[in-house]
Amino acid sequence: MKILIAEDDPLTRDGLRDILLAEGYEVLTAPDGQAALETYRAEQPQVLCLDIMMPRLSGYDVCREIRRADPRTPILFISAKSEEIDKVLGLEIGADDFIVKPFGVKEVVARIRAVTRRALAAAPETDRPRNYSFTLGDLRVVPDELRAYRGDQPIDLSLRDTTILELLHNNRGRVIDRDTFFDECWGADYYPASRTLDQHISQLRKRIEVDPANPAIIRTVHGAGYRHDA
Repeated sequence: MKILIAEDDPLTRDGLRDILLAEGYEVLTAPDGQAALETYRAEQPQVLCLDIMMPRLSGYDVCREIRRADPRTPILFISAKSEEIDKVLGLEIGADDFIVKPFGVKEVVARIRAVTRRALAAAPETDRPRNYSFTLGDLRVVPDELRAYRGDQPIDLSLRDTTILELLHNNRGRVIDRDTFFDECWGADYYPASRTLDQHISQLRKRIEVDPANPAIIRTVHGAGYRHDA
């Protein structure tokens, strides 16, 4: 899923980019409003994050222009402007949410996941049926919700989490090596650090395994990769 970040401050832009890359998005960036509009038209991202005060075109102007032809693509304003009137105006012209700087990583991730769920529910990226789900042991995974369920208990997931779990499901009983994980879940042009996969699997296990120290869903095959047993 593509997400566009339009932000004129390079530190904020790079910080958001790193957060969303870690979540599993394909991230596009723009340093001003005009570049954001051009990138949107060329790349058709599924989610947009717009700063308000940008050169050439403001985030408000970009949002208005996009909403003339596209009423559905989720748009979030991320801005230092915090007056109530700014939030009201942003929502009135078609934004889906408003995040005020400075913000925390957890807040950004939670809000991006929320609008991503709406985008996936409106237009899933694949040909699979709506409300598609699959099971891994006692866990039911619903990719379009970015959630798994153990019984009635929901567990929030990232885009990358769902991709990893679906890869394991589709290859149950088979060992998946590290290169396959990176190609399928990070992208062929990704150059991973040596511990990237292991660290991600470790964090994922903490959320989905009943006993992360003795995992039943994602099993380690030492020297080879990971496997989910049927």
